Amino acid sequence: MEAAVTLDEPAAKDFFKILKSKDVALITKMYLIQAAISSHINEKAKQLKRKMEKKVTSLSYGLIGHTMDCQKINKFVLEKSSKREWKPLEDRSCTDIPWLLLFVLFCIGMGFICGFSVATGAAARLVSGYDSYGNICGQKNAKLEAIPNSGMDHTHRKYVFFLDPCNLDLINRKIKSVALCVAACPRQELKTLNDVYKFAETNGSALCSYNLKPSEYTTSSKASTLCPKLPVPASAPIPFFHRCAPVNISCYAKFAEALITFVSDNSVLHRLISGVMTSKEIILGLCLLSLVLSMILMVIIRYISRVLVWILTILVILGSLGGTGVLWWLYAKQRKSAKETVIPEQLQIAEDNLRALLIYAISATVFTVILFLIMLVMRKRVALTIALFHVAGKVFIHLPLLVFQPFWTFFALVLFWVYWIMTLLFLGTTGSAVQNDKGFVEFKVSGPLQYMWWYHAVGLIWISEFILACQQMTVAGAVVTYYFTRDKRNLPFTPILASVNRLIRYHLGTVAKGSFIITLVKIPRMILMYIHSQLKGKENACARCMLKSCICCLWCLEKCLNYLNQNAYTATAINSTNFCTSAKDAFVILVENALRVAAINTVGDFMLFLGKVLIVCSTGLAGIMLLNYQQDYTVWVLPLIIVCLFAFLVAHCFLSIYEMVVDVLFLCFAIDTKYNDGSPGREFYMDKVLMEFVENSRKALKEAGKGGAADARELKPMAAGASSA
Repeated sequence: MEAAVTLDEPAAKDFFKILKSKDVALITKMYLIQAAISSHINEKAKQLKRKMEKKVTSLSYGLIGHTMDCQKINKFVLEKSSKREWKPLEDRSCTDIPWLLLFVLFCIGMGFICGFSVATGAAARLVSGYDSYGNICGQKNAKLEAIPNSGMDHTHRKYVFFLDPCNLDLINRKIKSVALCVAACPRQELKTLNDVYKFAETNGSALCSYNLKPSEYTTSSKASTLCPKLPVPASAPIPFFHRCAPVNISCYAKFAEALITFVSDNSVLHRLISGVMTSKEIILGLCLLSLVLSMILMVIIRYISRVLVWILTILVILGSLGGTGVLWWLYAKQRKSAKETVIPEQLQIAEDNLRALLIYAISATVFTVILFLIMLVMRKRVALTIALFHVAGKVFIHLPLLVFQPFWTFFALVLFWVYWIMTLLFLGTTGSAVQNDKGFVEFKVSGPLQYMWWYHAVGLIWISEFILACQQMTVAGAVVTYYFTRDKRNLPFTPILASVNRLIRYHLGTVAKGSFIITLVKIPRMILMYIHSQLKGKENACARCMLKSCICCLWCLEKCLNYLNQNAYTATAINSTNFCTSAKDAFVILVENALRVAAINTVGDFMLFLGKVLIVCSTGLAGIMLLNYQQDYTVWVLPLIIVCLFAFLVAHCFLSIYEMVVDVLFLCFAIDTKYNDGSPGREFYMDKVLMEFVENSRKALKEAGKGGAADARELKPMAAGASSA
């Protein structure tokens, strides 16, 4: 670094004077001073340069370190946020563990109720049965304080016999009859007290009260009240439960009469039940037919989905136009004839009818216009529904075990319901013996344990919803595996079992939480329905309207939550996130594609509903033809109703799986098109049929872009955030 000496004007004049004087010593001295000054300045400059270089180096290293730290932080944040960016099937983690622990504790409580009812002797009273004095049949009993006829030895009396088995109390859910322990059930009808006496002498089974000896059956004046009601119906013991039950269907008909109060002619009801008993083989065959038809329909929907959608669309258009045209034609005809042929006395009635026709015609016109506008908006989205139905058919081909998913769910529900009913029966006989006003024994639970009924009832709803939610999660996991596997040859051997494995290992807590939310909505609705049934005919119109409104609102909320839960399970199956995060992500996707969701839920659900109607009609037609050839009885309305109801239930179970698969495919498709655009590194996962739909949408976008922005927005194939499609 070179030094530069800057002199002011007086110093410059002195300098030039020295040069002119030619004083060598002075000039030499001046140069020496200048050299020293230059050397000093250079040294200072070098020191300053070294200090600056050190500071710059330190600062550079600090900036580099800070940059590296920022890169590490950004990498950490990106790694943490990658789960929020829908990376399907990449890693699994346990979700909603606290809710799983809560559900396990709740199930332990259910087990405690069952154990308590068994441990307190209720199991013996339920299986072996007990008489009206608290004695358990088939064993020696202890004496109960202040209760007559208790503490008897019934070792040889193993069956419960009711003096009037058809006298039912539906309100209190019990038989209003004296119960006795007997040695054998009467297998034949006993018409007189003499027959009862002979049965006791022959079989050693006394059918009258313990206070009456068999020899007094025909002589005592109390025999009419202490002996069974005549004629005594033939009965047989119920397997495993040791109760004598009438084998004649007339008793069951009386039970049905108590349930079906609108039937005034009891003979008709007897014939209906007789028809059911006679045609049980035909009913079973028709139920199997409905099962086969449901499975066949699931296969052929894949091939006729495109034609079926447009046929339905054309039928709806023609039906609305035809209905509106007929109403206007009737209005014009009535208006013309009213002035010519109507007599004065009927003029007011004709005017009222004409006004009503005008209102109907205007309403039908408004409905038709609205329907056309909806179809105009939805017409570009029907293609996606057709494509999803086609892909759903392929899913069932690659995942054939999906067809049997309703069987496993139904089997699990039946097992749980049997356990629940058995525990409920145990609870019904649990507690301490209490003498009622008639002197008979009843078992009642007192104290805090009496609230076990409510806990048990909540368990019925929550665990049933949990089983249904497990089915939804299993189907979602299998379909997600199918969709996000690019090479279908690399699918697991059994994607259903793989999905069940993931559910059990990682996502039971999510299922428990989702089912609990449904339970929270279902319980208040059921309570309101119970209140409404109890107050029927007693409440005023305002209260009745408010109750029905609340029930309807809760029902709608339950349906919406069910749909959101199903999509939340799909999001969990894709990203392995907890329930709330998955529900929020799924809700955002659904809102961004609201019109497509509406199109799929309207067009798709209507197609599936018509499929259910087709199965019911086919099964019903086959039932009419078969029952018409059977001449054993003439009334076959009730068997046909039973068959049609079962056919609808079977069709609903199978086609609801189809509907579930379509909903899962749609959410996968929405996520796929939102985060992928088909470019290298961001290839689509979707099927070729859906890829064709995306390509057609792109072409439509280009054409619509020339015509206007509104059309471009309308034809946009997917949610905002998609780079293409």
